[in-house]
Amino acid sequence: MLSVVKVGGAAVSDAEGLQRLVQDVASLPGNAVVVHGGGKEISAWQERLELPVEWRDGLRVTGPDALQVTAMVLSGWMNKRVVQAFEDRGVTAVGISGEDGSLIQAVPAQGGALGAVGEVVRVRPDLLEALLGAGFHPVVSPVSRGPDGHPLNVNADEAALHVAAAIGADRMYLVSDVPGVLDEGEVLRELSLDRARALVEEGVAQGGMAVKLRQALVAARAGVEVAIGDGRILRDFRAGTVLHGAKEGVVGAVEVAS
Repeated sequence: MLSVVKVGGAAVSDAEGLQRLVQDVASLPGNAVVVHGGGKEISAWQERLELPVEWRDGLRVTGPDALQVTAMVLSGWMNKRVVQAFEDRGVTAVGISGEDGSLIQAVPAQGGALGAVGEVVRVRPDLLEALLGAGFHPVVSPVSRGPDGHPLNVNADEAALHVAAAIGADRMYLVSDVPGVLDEGEVLRELSLDRARALVEEGVAQGGMAVKLRQALVAARAGVEVAIGDGRILRDFRAGTVLHGAKEGVVGAVEVAS
């Protein structure tokens, strides 16, 4: 079993929650790659530095100054906190970013309308495969390499989905601070691809959850089984909302490096 676990910044920022998260990831069968976010920590640092915090359609707008903060928080502070938590439990882990070894290559999203926000165009699975083969848990910051060599801020859900597809993962866990996809306050335990698409198109899923569902749809069409929910999904895959992999084709136009 090969899994990709995407964790939000809230789980990474809380010491107790992070320890539980690491314990759960280490207990998963087979191998696992962790992709982490850190949105709340980024926003907190932007506010301290009196930089504007702006969102559009659930995605962070990232100007030049905000990009420096994002890279420092995600690839530095947050990434190493997760690695340290694994090591404290005796689990070997290595922290890398999408920039390292050109692991994740991206281009400006929406023609640059979101600033230094990127969308993934290429993933190198061999780097992750080498680390997994050596017995490490890779911990990935989604800050990625842009076409001019400068970093781009890629949404962590998007980075996780493309990593999952590139390495041929069996499962992807989208761990957040909600129990699953909600419809009128009720958790939807299973979603067909058509129903998931309708929730986004009809506006039932909005903001960050709409982003998660869009990414989950792409992953499921690539044959990856996806769970969305809080930390309980790491102990019971069906504790949140599950989208079953359909193997309809490739992930968009993203290239998998050989």
